[in-house]
Amino acid sequence: MKFFLCVLGMVFIFEGLPYVAFPGKLKAYLSRLLALPDSTLQFMGLIAMLVGLLLVYFGRS
Repeated sequence: MKFFLCVLGMVFIFEGLPYVAFPGKLKAYLSRLLALPDSTLQFMGLIAMLVGLLLVYFGRS
């Protein structure tokens, strides 16, 4: 459980970093993100999940 909490904490740190470091650029990026079709966002999310799964697999083996 300790390992899970450490990993979750690191995810929050990395997710929050752009909001602190580049708030203006993040707003511009998010406004462009709204223009993308849903299928593109779903594909990008699927790819991110598969990469994460591979990282966890290779990290644990």
